[in-house]
Amino acid sequence: MRKLILGVAGSLLLCLPVLAALKVGDMAPNFSARGSLGGKEFDFSLDKALKKGPVVVYFFPSAYTKGCDLEAHTFSTEMDKFDAAGASVIGVSADSIARLNRFAADPDFCAGKFPVASDTDKKIAASYNLSTNAVKAGQMDVKGDAIDHDFIERETFVVGKDHKIIAAFSSKDDGISPDQHVAKALEIVQKLGGK
Repeated sequence: MRKLILGVAGSLLLCLPVLAALKVGDMAPNFSARGSLGGKEFDFSLDKALKKGPVVVYFFPSAYTKGCDLEAHTFSTEMDKFDAAGASVIGVSADSIARLNRFAADPDFCAGKFPVASDTDKKIAASYNLSTNAVKAGQMDVKGDAIDHDFIERETFVVGKDHKIIAAFSSKDDGISPDQHVAKALEIVQKLGGK
């Protein structure tokens, strides 16, 4: 009887869906979100951005945290190269739009060179099958402000004009640093040449 119960339990576990980020070849879910470019709010649409060329959609845990600051700064210093490759970039986090307005305009981070979008309800992250982690009580950012939102896992997707995911990589699964996300995405879009 014990073997039967263990067998049934094992079978049920195999039937449970495993949450895994979308992968190469999957269709990227379209999304619209309130974004900020250089501290000015606007409505971002992935569908609209893809009409111009490939889009790098990168999810990050929180503005004004060490790894996210490095990633944003690296994207901002490389934006001319992304532009030359015909690609655009959008960062997505669960930060409030007010917090992202400051981050987007900050010359040390986004520097007004690319937009970031607010996903406070984490619906965009969920549509890409990304996990979130609860913020620890009392956790502060590098500016000394309390962080009041969950962290979306760090994952980068390069999306082609046809809405298909061309590349997907994460710090958790691929063991790459935040600035390596930028280097890998840039290498991929440069090979695409605006396709």
